[in-house]
Amino acid sequence: MRTFAATTAGALGLAALGFAALAPGAHASAADPEPAKIVWGSCAGTGPAGADAQCGFLSVPLDWDHPQGQQIQIAVSREKATAKRRGIMLANPGGPGGSGLALAGLRDTIPNGAGKAYDWIGFDPRGVGQSKPAISCDPNYEKGPRPDYYPESHGAQRSHDEDVWLGLSKKYAEACQQKYPDLLAHMKTVDTVRDMDAIRRSLGEKKISYYGFSYGTYLGQVYATMFGKNVDRMVLDGNVNPLGVWYDAQLSQDHAFEGVAEHFFAWVAAHNSTYYLGTTQAAVQDKYYAALKQLAAKPLDGIGSSEWVDMFSHTMYAEFLWPDGADAFASFVNKHDITAAKVAYQAAQDPDDNGFAVYNAVQCTDASWPSSYDNTWRPDGFKTASQAPFETWANVWYNTACIYWGAKPGTPVKVDGSKAPPILLINATLDGATPFADALEVRKLFPGARLVAEKDATSHANSLGGNPCIEDRISKYLSTGEMPARKPGDEPDVVCNRMPEPTPGFTSYAPTPASPTAPPASLVLPILRSVPLPTPIPPADRSALDRALRLAE
Repeated sequence: MRTFAATTAGALGLAALGFAALAPGAHASAADPEPAKIVWGSCAGTGPAGADAQCGFLSVPLDWDHPQGQQIQIAVSREKATAKRRGIMLANPGGPGGSGLALAGLRDTIPNGAGKAYDWIGFDPRGVGQSKPAISCDPNYEKGPRPDYYPESHGAQRSHDEDVWLGLSKKYAEACQQKYPDLLAHMKTVDTVRDMDAIRRSLGEKKISYYGFSYGTYLGQVYATMFGKNVDRMVLDGNVNPLGVWYDAQLSQDHAFEGVAEHFFAWVAAHNSTYYLGTTQAAVQDKYYAALKQLAAKPLDGIGSSEWVDMFSHTMYAEFLWPDGADAFASFVNKHDITAAKVAYQAAQDPDDNGFAVYNAVQCTDASWPSSYDNTWRPDGFKTASQAPFETWANVWYNTACIYWGAKPGTPVKVDGSKAPPILLINATLDGATPFADALEVRKLFPGARLVAEKDATSHANSLGGNPCIEDRISKYLSTGEMPARKPGDEPDVVCNRMPEPTPGFTSYAPTPASPTAPPASLVLPILRSVPLPTPIPPADRSALDRALRLAE
């Protein structure tokens, strides 16, 4: 599951401690050494941009089962409270694989100044970004054009492209295992959860508050299960279903993204006077797949069909990206110009493969994945793609390294929020990366939780997207602990009307005669903020982090 994204789990290899069976509210072992204090210094451009931002490193055990053994370093950032201090607020953008250092800058962006009472703590989880070591297995893995995502036929035999993708996945998994044989055995979600509690202890705090986006909601759920007595307040935005980690989650995500794509195509059709791509959703969708087939047959300037899909997968994470995606779409179809699509694709790329490597390192070992492509992945892919073609095969190939992953998988923690304090859940009802049904499942597992739904919105992890109905609930909760009443049954506790859909740009894309070799049009997409996350953007993640980085400036 990429949450991501996607674009979109469980027990680490600590059999002796049996974390998968830890009771709700369990604490760290008494044998765990007290972590060293963090030495704070300048962020030097690697963390939040605030003038008072501080950064440092925390040493933690590589293997929490052997706390006196090899140590690794977690990069941490801080912006201290500027109002009457309540405590610390950890924040995570998702991924797995997203850098969270910049999220300490959320302190001053939470509505009504509600964030100012907390020391905001950002961190790069183990293996990510500025943490040491940071994983990179093959920096050229995503270099395009790559094989077509879509198998050539649903025959009994694999297509050539399927064999190529499986070969690439195996090669990538083997490269990771060769470079990080020790670290990969300790990259599970529970490893990071233990690191989070080490941050708490290092700072001398009895409790932490937490704000998690996308996959970061799963970190919060597991933390609240293992360390429920250490939780003060918690906001989970774009909720992962802990019962589906991770293979089943990608299948439900495929169906949800199909709905988002249909809404996008309908929006483009409603603005045909700008984009000239058709007056109906079906007409626009047909042009999308026609362009995809054209690029599969003949990639243009490094952009093939897979890069085309990746660019649009990114677009589906946030509605404010729709105009940029439509610009690239119309520019190619009507002007024979791939420039905007190329810029958008490159902007969404990892500067290296750190995000993709960490994504695999976590998800491939959090839980077991099917071991047979032919018996499980392939038939499930064809079945799902028959109903949801937009994202399915991109999601398959994004995850098939797990078939060959060298580190052994664990057993997912049984998330239990019965002993957790009241937490605030937020989800768009048409979210593609974390379907709304997942948020309802999380609500069941946390009897004290309240769920705020943004009706008919598709943007992922959008709690800070400017909707006053949502932001008012967040600010009251973080300031006073005030929560809406919990409704009986399985339904959201608050339903907020969605924000208006975006408006298109002012440039017309009326078709004009042009050859594929004509000079590029002058329009170029603004380069979106680039962070070390995989593409297609996993389930993070991307919309939340892009927004947070902008807000932190």
